Amino acid sequence: MRQRASLHPDGVRSQRTPYCAWVHIELREDGARTFPEIAEAANVTTLRVWHCKYRSLESLRQFTNLSGLDVLPFPDASLDAVGELGCLRFLSILHLPKVSDLGPLSRLKSLTALRLSTLPSWDASGKKTTVASFEPLAQLAELRHIELLSVVAADNSLRTLERLPLLETANFHGFPKDEVARFFTSSGINKAHVPNPDF
Repeated sequence: MRQRASLHPDGVRSQRTPYCAWVHIELREDGARTFPEIAEAANVTTLRVWHCKYRSLESLRQFTNLSGLDVLPFPDASLDAVGELGCLRFLSILHLPKVSDLGPLSRLKSLTALRLSTLPSWDASGKKTTVASFEPLAQLAELRHIELLSVVAADNSLRTLERLPLLETANFHGFPKDEVARFFTSSGINKAHVPNPDF
């Protein structure tokens, strides 16, 4: 587990001082089956969980002041714990094969950047993660950047996302090519990857 001072997700450098404590934690390649106990989890502002063997990430709900979260993979079938992180501004989840409902994400009212993706190795076989609807994402009024890579809605449509009032960039893979072309023509949104976070 790594803990260090980090950059604010908006790009403002912060130091760990009594007055300004942007705390970043990284959990990588942990073979334990249970998420570790994190002292003063409410003080953590950015978190990366990569290639760990945890059975569940339900413990994420304790990080109440988290502004940035980067996960690979996501083992749970529900995004409920993520949906409780109301301070999130950046969210990236790579490989969420059990998830079929994005409903909990509708509660992330501060979210400005969202990236949901399957494993790159799934591309060759054409495997996708299909969710019921993108309607929960349409409720994210602050969202400016979205990337959906082989995470598709059951109707294969992107029309719901055209309702996002502040959306600036989008990137899609795994959707019908004519639907992707229609989205960019209709919306005027720029095609681009979600900007990488500063943590």
